[in-house]
Amino acid sequence: MTSQSKGTGAPVIILFGSPGSGKGTQAKLLTQNCLRGPHVSTGDMLRRHISAGDQIGDKAEALIRAGKLVSDEIVNELVEKRLDEPDCGNGIILDGYPRTLNQASVLLNMLAIRGLRPAVIYLMVDYEKIVARLSGRRQCPVCGTLYSLKTNPPKVLGICDLDGATLVTREDDREEVIRERLRAYDLQTVPILNYFREAGVPTVEVNGAGATPEEIMRQICDSLAGSGLIPAAMGKNGAVSETRVG
Repeated sequence: MTSQSKGTGAPVIILFGSPGSGKGTQAKLLTQNCLRGPHVSTGDMLRRHISAGDQIGDKAEALIRAGKLVSDEIVNELVEKRLDEPDCGNGIILDGYPRTLNQASVLLNMLAIRGLRPAVIYLMVDYEKIVARLSGRRQCPVCGTLYSLKTNPPKVLGICDLDGATLVTREDDREEVIRERLRAYDLQTVPILNYFREAGVPTVEVNGAGATPEEIMRQICDSLAGSGLIPAAMGKNGAVSETRVG
């Protein structure tokens, strides 16, 4: 690789958010309203390569079967190939990458070579609310229907509306599991966020307390437009919740 830029200046949005932060919802809204580029999940890409049985998929599957993490080298290669696909010409949202400082360093180099402009969006949430929401979910073991004890309860407590089966709490919805996932996320994410800030990457911290997903999306679009990453017309209609750009 060389340091020669050859790109179009399209934005690359690096999306961070803990489990339960609404990352998937925001990624979908952003691609529909203010980015015009694909939402790319490295997890989804790995699964597709494994299903296809290609070289990357075979390497990844062998590591997973051995109980090991997929290496930075493989994930970096995956993202680099994806950045060069035609549908990324107007921008891209990266979800689930980077997960390590090595990946973050490699990503900035890849973007610089292509003349792409990174920005970090960090969805900040109240962890207690996440714990309450996720631990209040119940699932039917027969049909898979999910219920929320607070917002979408079954008609009969503990019983699936569709087939009468007794609802269960999924293993990853137990409170102690949720808290451990949040703790692990913090340990993994904070150093990467600090790395991007020190590298001068625009970072938007979004506090969406009390806001709807659409309001949060509009806030993010406004912030991206204010940073010159997207046309101002895509970021109109002011934000409603706190934003901090660093």
